[in-house]
Amino acid sequence: MSEEPVAAPLRTDPRTFAVRAASLVGQLVFPIIVGGFAILDRGDFDDVIVYFLPLVIVAIGLNLLFAYLRWSRLTYTVGAADIRVDSGVLSRSARSVPYERIQDVSLEQKLLPRLFGLVEVKFETGAGGGDDLKLAYVPESEGERLRELARSRREGIGAAPVNGAATPLPEESARLLFAMSPRRVVTFGLFEFSLAVVAVAAGLAQQFDFILPFEVWDWRAWREQLAGPGQWLAGLGFLAQFVGAIIAVGSLALIGVLTGVIRTVLREWNFRLERTDKGLRRRRGLLTRTDLVMPVHRVQALRIKTGFLRRLFGWHTLKVVSLASDSGSANHEAVPFAQMDEIAPVVAETGFALPGTDIAWTRAAPAYRIDNFLLGFAVLLVIAGVAAALGRWELALLPPIIGGIWIGLHEYLSWRWSRHALDARQLYSRRGWFAPSLAIGSRRKLQSADIVRHPLARLRGYADLHFGLAGGRLCMRGLALADARRIRDSVLDSMAEQDFSEIVDGEPREA
Repeated sequence: MSEEPVAAPLRTDPRTFAVRAASLVGQLVFPIIVGGFAILDRGDFDDVIVYFLPLVIVAIGLNLLFAYLRWSRLTYTVGAADIRVDSGVLSRSARSVPYERIQDVSLEQKLLPRLFGLVEVKFETGAGGGDDLKLAYVPESEGERLRELARSRREGIGAAPVNGAATPLPEESARLLFAMSPRRVVTFGLFEFSLAVVAVAAGLAQQFDFILPFEVWDWRAWREQLAGPGQWLAGLGFLAQFVGAIIAVGSLALIGVLTGVIRTVLREWNFRLERTDKGLRRRRGLLTRTDLVMPVHRVQALRIKTGFLRRLFGWHTLKVVSLASDSGSANHEAVPFAQMDEIAPVVAETGFALPGTDIAWTRAAPAYRIDNFLLGFAVLLVIAGVAAALGRWELALLPPIIGGIWIGLHEYLSWRWSRHALDARQLYSRRGWFAPSLAIGSRRKLQSADIVRHPLARLRGYADLHFGLAGGRLCMRGLALADARRIRDSVLDSMAEQDFSEIVDGEPREA
């Protein structure tokens, strides 16, 4: 029997050097600009020629040299049992990942590598974050070859060549499940309003208001500026101040909307979700293009979410909770912005099902909601007591009245809309009334089921039920103790029927 040839180390694409050099030089732009302004501000023009320009040339040269050394000293080896990456200029490191440890392979293209036709290959091990193996950068065809090779070796399908030759890949059948047009992407962006961006913009306006000839937040200064040709507007008094406030708030809101649209367009442009032989393939991005495959047999749960405004128009988001990772998270966005009739076919492709109309929903125990209200109201009474002790009786009445009404309304609506259900194959948890969400878990693919009770819950006879998932926990809160035990025992019986290694290594077998 002939032995398999030993694989030779391979280098990444030579154009990687150009990409890294451009990135390193780009990092020097800001320090160069700051240093140049500092020298010119002192009027030392001779220092620019004598010291500054040579320093800039040396810095750029050293960065280019370092980029070349990093590229020349990085090699990867596609072996029979693992993939190995050797890197480092002064101190060398070698990382090796066996094929059976690779859960998935994703491809990512940022703007600059994309211009050169290069991709970054990420071998996902499930350990997350910095423990994943990354290879930057290789041609697109080589990235596809490495992805197919890793999957074939992991699943024991055939023996892909190890000599790095660019062999043609078999054409993979793909069926389009969902796509977003440019109009849909922009519409999605309108709902991605960011209060954080508005807060940052307001803070910057306050910090840099010295650039303007008047104080931004001083309405008397506004009235003074309106004197002269605009004196008739200043004479309007409070109305002028009101108009100014509307303009300021509108400007900040416009910044928040535009920021949301831009971020969404950059992230979701040309979004496509396809069903392939390997699973659900998602491609998206304008400047940074990502190509990710979500194996269907590793999907443990689904999450369908919406927002207060989105639900009025029927828009929802579908995420799958998988054993593979997606930029450090186990929650993959399979359908980011769609109507429920568009989400339903994707849910069916994952082997899950949406709750039927005949399913029996269960609410949380009334004692759980009453206790939440009483605990929240007790905190408000403490705040009111502190205000009264400080002599602010007018403020002492606000927390119990306004806060009490809000907490009571919130607990009532949560009791009415938050529900749980269990059928023969799945469990369901619907939470929230303001921005509702629905979690669907497979009874067989869950990792654990725990009943959690704090002292008050033990006294009042209810419990929280936590189910372990790769991407966190699926919770049923405030269940009556008898219901929590019944659901836990049913789920544990289903988990015992499933060999969890089958979920990791291949398609699970039906009992």
